[in-house]
Amino acid sequence: MAKPTSDDIKTLIEQFEQSDWKEVHVKTDGFELYLSENPKSSGPPSAVTPQLTTATSQTVENADTSPVVAEPALEAGKAILPEGMTAVTAPNLGTFYSAPKPGAPPYVEVGQNVSAETEVCLIEVMKLFTPVKAGVSGVIREICVSDGQMVEYEQLLVVIEPS
Repeated sequence: MAKPTSDDIKTLIEQFEQSDWKEVHVKTDGFELYLSENPKSSGPPSAVTPQLTTATSQTVENADTSPVVAEPALEAGKAILPEGMTAVTAPNLGTFYSAPKPGAPPYVEVGQNVSAETEVCLIEVMKLFTPVKAGVSGVIREICVSDGQMVEYEQLLVVIEPS
């Protein structure tokens, strides 16, 4: 599978939901997908590198997950962060939502001060909503994805200038 489209990814998710599989891991050049019925799964063993740190979050169903927060100047979501910035990345594949419901104000906006516990977005996959927290105190400098956009595991979502 080279350069899958959003439809390809949705099809894989639908096939996973309809199967009796407990988890699936697909990896090709430039693409990796990991799905699991276990909401506490941290992904395949090689999915998190030692260069990354984690911030704790909980899904709406109260299952623990760990969104990844990259340290400054590391590669995150195929973009090099400017010196002194921190990235908030997607804890899993899914749909990015900037607000808790349609028509509601967004969780955060560029220029807004946030604490480590501030929710910056939701990621939804298979009707499971995962709130993503800032992980650090600082100022939102960039929101890198659009509302309703499909995101990949560890894709760069938000850039924060730590305070």
